[in-house]
Amino acid sequence: MSKYEPLWKYLKENKKESYKLSYEEIKRILGFDIDHSFLTYKKELKPYGYEVSKISMKEKTVMFSKI
Repeated sequence: MSKYEPLWKYLKENKKESYKLSYEEIKRILGFDIDHSFLTYKKELKPYGYEVSKISMKEKTVMFSKI
């Protein structure tokens, strides 16, 4: 099981077309801050029907879109 599994399940269970989550919201879901490994793990998201469409370091947000 991936350390990002709780986030992937959150996205899938809420079934929105897209999400814009702040780093803080992601931390609340996961229980830890995202780090550079997120860039590697984000490919695990596709089987859940989503992809990372944008990461904003300035705004500290991640956009997820349904595929």
